[in-house]
Amino acid sequence: MHIVLDETAMAAAGSGNILASRLIHRAHAQPDWYLYAPACALVEADRARPGTAEHLAALPGITVLDLDLPAVLDVARQDTWAQAHAHHAAQPTADRPDGAVVATTAPGRWEGEPVRVLDLNP
Repeated sequence: MHIVLDETAMAAAGSGNILASRLIHRAHAQPDWYLYAPACALVEADRARPGTAEHLAALPGITVLDLDLPAVLDVARQDTWAQAHAHHAAQPTADRPDGAVVATTAPGRWEGEPVRVLDLNP
């Protein structure tokens, strides 16, 4: 299972959201679960909740995704860097042929986007 955390999911994890905490635990404890934190979304999460970036980056089950050239080109075309980087990270790749699911506490913002969404609202 490949899951991309958007900035709302990252901020929720930092504030004790039980569903986000379960994802983090699974990614650490189960070998086939992967959590990704796109760098641009991590910046926005840290702005909303200071300390989030350092905390999430230190967790062993989370992979921080840097901005490579394809991500930069996608981000440059969008209004918000955080959502654009999360969207880019959820797209199919050679390692993830089915793409990844975007975990969020704001599922409405993903309506109309070609991504699968996991709503972290209790």
